[in-house]
Amino acid sequence: MERTYIKDVTPGVCRVQGFVENFRNKRTMAFIVVKDITGKLQITIEKEKHPEFTEMLDKLTIHSVVSFEGEVVASEYVKMGGKEMYPTAMKIESIADALPIKDDSDIDVRMDYRWIDLRRDKNHLMLEMQTTLTNALRKFLVERNFVEIHTPKLIAAASESGSDVFEVKYFDGNAYLAQSPQFYKQMAMAAGLERIFETGPVFRAEKSYTNKHATEFTGFDLEFSYIDSFDDVMKMEEELLAYALSEVKEKHGDKIVELFGEEYAVTVPTLPFPRMKLADVYAELEARYGYTVPDELKGDLTTEAERMTKQLCKDMFGHEFLFITDYSAAERAFYHMRDEQGIPQGYDLIWRGVEITTGAQREHRYDVLKAQAEEKGLAEDVKFYLEFFKYGCPPHGGFGLGIDRLTMLFLGLSIKEAEFLFRGPNRLTP
Repeated sequence: MERTYIKDVTPGVCRVQGFVENFRNKRTMAFIVVKDITGKLQITIEKEKHPEFTEMLDKLTIHSVVSFEGEVVASEYVKMGGKEMYPTAMKIESIADALPIKDDSDIDVRMDYRWIDLRRDKNHLMLEMQTTLTNALRKFLVERNFVEIHTPKLIAAASESGSDVFEVKYFDGNAYLAQSPQFYKQMAMAAGLERIFETGPVFRAEKSYTNKHATEFTGFDLEFSYIDSFDDVMKMEEELLAYALSEVKEKHGDKIVELFGEEYAVTVPTLPFPRMKLADVYAELEARYGYTVPDELKGDLTTEAERMTKQLCKDMFGHEFLFITDYSAAERAFYHMRDEQGIPQGYDLIWRGVEITTGAQREHRYDVLKAQAEEKGLAEDVKFYLEFFKYGCPPHGGFGLGIDRLTMLFLGLSIKEAEFLFRGPNRLTP
């Protein structure tokens, strides 16, 4: 008999398989709650009718893996879907030892046993939601003539800067793990591909111990050509995110509220997202909340200012998202296009008080780009990259999103909990 997922179980004979979530072994009856990735089902065993189950029931433990075949009937007394199974066949696939962690165990202990921690309902929902999110991002772009590419993660020169990269031995020389697909995304523009996106690993050799940084995470990046300004990039991103959030809300909205609370109810944002210049953000933070920073720090957004934009955005716009523009050129990458006043033509996007994107119109003119690289002292490091622009390249721009950070913000998690397996300065296992 083929297996039936629990969500598809209807009255009749079927076979189910899963983990034992709950188990009560009474004198004449046994009640087992079996859980698979789709749901839970109560198994009711009348011992007098099935003495052959006795030995298995005596050694059964919570989290063991079992298979049952039998009759599923409707029952008004069973809370889980109003159905229960009376099995005619039982098999223990795997016996579980006593678990080394609990739901309230310290997070680092839970990370030591992540494969057990992932069995929790919240983590199943987290990964299902992440699947819907990524699929929605991909679907939105494919419908708009984007093509998916896969850029190399082993590169010959440190990308973007000489720091924050992992160096690895590569045959008789050294290579680096890519900290961004940025250069190759732009190479695709020079190749005439016009609209591309990628989902893949990103590596950052940063000794950061915050709840939002990881040394390896999953990036969702895109780049597209023939834009008129970075306003086109912001418009693309806000439409993409509004679509993705609507898909997540439709498929998982009720379950997110049930498991994570009303605070994390998915709100589909209105368009356009609010936009502010960085200087205006600081002026409003000071006027409204008394927050000040020294002038020398006002070229970038401080961590505390970033956090405070959550309330600012709510108070000023009744919105969760905020585009911030007009950063100092000293704080932006050399490949960002600048206007006549030297202001980078890019932005950060903040969601719920956390930066989720840096986007921009890129500099596509070889001589200007080379000069900006030289200004940052990077001309030699990025020599191979500059070659992409010698033979014609259309105006273009793009941005990147961290899938794990989006997941974290959706559900109020730390980055450790939002990744399938977290990697940080002190964690390389499991």
